[in-house]
This record gives sequence, structure tokens and C-alpha cells, in this order.
Amino acid sequence: MNFHKVSLPAGLYFVATPIGTARDITLRALDILASADVIAAEDTRSLRRLMDIHGVPLDGRRMLAYHDHSGAGARARILGALSQGQSVAYASEAGMPLIADPGYDLGRQASEAGFVVTCAPGPSAVLTALTLAGLPTDAFFFAGFLPNATNARRTRLEALSSVPGTLVFYESPKRISACLTDMAATLGGERQAALCRELTKKFEEIRRGSLQELAEEMRSATVKGEIVVLVDRARSQGVSDSDIEEALETALKTHSVRDAADLVSKMYGMPRRPIYQRALKLGKG
Repeated sequence: MNFHKVSLPAGLYFVATPIGTARDITLRALDILASADVIAAEDTRSLRRLMDIHGVPLDGRRMLAYHDHSGAGARARILGALSQGQSVAYASEAGMPLIADPGYDLGRQASEAGFVVTCAPGPSAVLTALTLAGLPTDAFFFAGFLPNATNARRTRLEALSSVPGTLVFYESPKRISACLTDMAATLGGERQAALCRELTKKFEEIRRGSLQELAEEMRSATVKGEIVVLVDRARSQGVSDSDIEEALETALKTHSVRDAADLVSKMYGMPRRPIYQRALKLGKG
């Protein structure tokens, strides 16, 4: 046993769970699961299985289901437990709670009611994919799942096309071919991308290439498992001096000269030195 029962103050404890490999759970997460008065889960079966793997007993405690379809009733039961001075642990099926998973309304209402809300952080498919994709990580935008319908999906992609950072999406195996085809058509087939599949699991796979290349590969491929798609930011072909100066002025409001220069040079894919010299002048102005 690698956990310790601890005295938990009353409050809501969001608990991150592994995205594939059971041993990726943190010791603090196990402590909270072993010690909370009430346990809530997006998927009670998968959480029971995870607790069994690590030898964490329920010891007669309640395990409540809280997911997209459980509605206000389940949320009211959890808030009721908090109002009675109990500690409640809530875990998504995999990864960090609230990241494309339920929990936002629960956390918001618990906070508004004055209860302590905290988190035992841990595995995240978004951050794991960013680490492995080989794309810039200085700025990124997590867009979750795209719409099912082609027109709605392309409209959403158009709205994201100029985001100055790496785009991160979740996608299902059934839709990945259509998704990549729409990305290539909407964002530009030359944009670099990565397809990350089954992260931390036995058949983990990272495919890198342009959107057009990945779309062509997926047309005839049989794909299984959880997928994260990452797309590089658009690379401007004709950045004006005024664009650079405006970006630097904005960055300097919240960053040092050095950090502002780093951010803008990466944003536009330009050499850092001339950007830094311009940032120095603006910083002294």
C-alpha cells in the first residue's frame, strides 16, 4: 500500500486519474481517495477498478455517480454532503477533472456556496500530447472536441485559424479521417501537425507531418483508442513592422523585455535578436 489515510478538512477535492497507465496516479490522489468521506466519480466502475489496483478500500463509504447525464440531482447530493461538513473527492474517468469532462458546475456552485474547493493535480492528455508532439509549447489553445457536422466543424476551425499558438483537439477514431480532411482544407494542408494516440498505454503512437500528409494517411488507416490532435499556429507570410510593434506593446504590459521578445519572435517565427532590440527601445519609451 502506497497511501496514507489522512484527516481531510471539509471541502471538494478534484482528483486527477491516469489517462492509461494506472501507476501514473499520484500518492496525494491515493491519500484523498482513501480518506474522503464521500467519493464521486464520472464513471464509478473505472474508479472502483483503479482503487482496487492500488488497494484503496471503500470501507462502506458512498460512491456517487456524477457525469454529463446525472444532472442537478447528483450535484445537489454532493453539495448536501459538503453542507454537512464532509469531505468529497471527485474524479473524472481519466485525466484532470473539468478538461473536456464534467465538474465545472459542481466546482462553481461549491465555491459560490463558500465551500473549500481544491485539486490533486496529475495526468493530462493535453499536456502529455504537447510534450510529445514536437510543436511549439510557448502558447497553446485547447479546443476540446470539434462539432460532428462538417459545416459546423469547418466553421469552428475557421474561427480558430488565427490563434497565435498550437491548437489542441480531442477526437474519436471514427471521426479522425474526416476531421483531418477538414483541418487541411480549412487551416491549410501545409500546417504542421501531430496525431497522438493511446498516450501512456502499450500502443502509444505519435504521427507527425503536415495536415495534408496526416489526412492522407488516415483515409486508409484503421485507428483505435483515444486521440489528441495538435496543429501548429499559422505562419504569417508578410508580417509588417506595425504588427510586430503592436504585439510587443501588448506583450510588454505583462512581460519583461526578454520574455516579450521571446513571445513575439516565436509568435511570428522570426529571429529573436532584432525583436529583442525593438523591445528594448519600446521598454525604455
